[in-house]
Amino acid sequence: MAMCSNSDAWCWPIQPRRLRAIPRLLPPISEATRQPRPPSRRFDRSSQQRSPHHHQESAMKVGFRFLATVALPALLAGSALADNTIKIGNIVATSGTLKGVAEPAVVSADIAVAEINAAGGINGKKVELVRFDTGSDPKQASVGARKLIQDDGVLAILGPFSSGEASVAFNDGERLKVLMMPNSASTPGLTDNRNYAWRLTEDESKQFTRMLNSLKAHGVKMDKAAIVYISEEVVSNASGTKLYPMIFDKLGIKYDPPIPVQYKSFDMSAQAAQILQANPDIVAIAALPESASKVIKELRRQGYKGRIIGSQIFADPNVVELFGPEGEGVIMAASFWKGFSPRAQAFNDTFVAAAEKRGIHKLGAHHSDAQTYDTLFLMKQIMEKAGVTGDPSKLSAERQAVADQMKGVTFSGILGNNICFAGHDAELPGYVIEIKDGKWTKYDEAPADPCK
Repeated sequence: MAMCSNSDAWCWPIQPRRLRAIPRLLPPISEATRQPRPPSRRFDRSSQQRSPHHHQESAMKVGFRFLATVALPALLAGSALADNTIKIGNIVATSGTLKGVAEPAVVSADIAVAEINAAGGINGKKVELVRFDTGSDPKQASVGARKLIQDDGVLAILGPFSSGEASVAFNDGERLKVLMMPNSASTPGLTDNRNYAWRLTEDESKQFTRMLNSLKAHGVKMDKAAIVYISEEVVSNASGTKLYPMIFDKLGIKYDPPIPVQYKSFDMSAQAAQILQANPDIVAIAALPESASKVIKELRRQGYKGRIIGSQIFADPNVVELFGPEGEGVIMAASFWKGFSPRAQAFNDTFVAAAEKRGIHKLGAHHSDAQTYDTLFLMKQIMEKAGVTGDPSKLSAERQAVADQMKGVTFSGILGNNICFAGHDAELPGYVIEIKDGKWTKYDEAPADPCK
């Protein structure tokens, strides 16, 4: 088993090619047909010499016996098992820049599949996840989509993880007519004018606006803002250069030109000094957790006392530890709150324990983890209504039937109840999170918008 990375071509998981059942080459040897063994003849080294091909022929005979008695039956059994499953593709990013936030989503996907299979699977068949790792490279997301669809025969695809990856891979899903649902992509308009791309995620603009409205309602001064973004991160760049300025303009918040920071930069002192000189009321950071942590710590080191805010990009419970004391008072938007329901709390606790067993330290589930979990249960719901069988001869028709079931669907899960879709995007509730007294706390919440 191997995972695809950007630097090499090894992939995980690669499904064994199915073998067709072959006719028996020889009739079974019964007692009636078994011939008596001729008397053994001792090999006389003085009078004979072994054929130069003797050892090769012996090895081939041993290999054939192994294939016939052990390997071939095992492979055929594996093929029969694969024919008896519902295959769902899973494009993941367990290496590269997205590893920190994307790798835990693998854990939540496995939890969902285990629960689905324990309850009888989909239409009586077990779910089989077929994975492809992009290494956080959007071009590899396209490669993965084609492999899962054309080589592995999946019915639908969970993933890719990010907006940058999804924007590329969606083109393959459209061309090959297979439902694709990314588990974290939140760039506005990503599914527009597409037939097979859907999202059980909330877009960045809506959650960021909800957070700003909440801060305003709580009396937080926001006359002037500074914007910092990571130039190499697709969603961070888009949020920092386009999304945040657009929303600030709508709300009448003044701001200076957004300040870029390189992902691999260790020294943020110049950018922090520039921000302090402008003396903004709030600093909006568009960055993944590790990069956001560097900016926050440098701002606090240089004496910035105002509010630091962020959208869903770094809304991970682990930032409580990552940001340290400098993170006190940081506000961010999220699409999942563990206290939403008993089932949400149970998932959060199961997820933390399962991640720890795999060596992944988590203080709680990120909304991407919850979205991964719920997306698989949504796929279960629509696949059952579509009556899928997993029969390879019906693959094309069943793929279309699954995609068709998304039209007008409503869904209840750990993200919310009676979730509907406006266009191809889910309408989810929003949560405003604050790091308070060193803990991940709910500052405010907003209900999901109605679907039109």
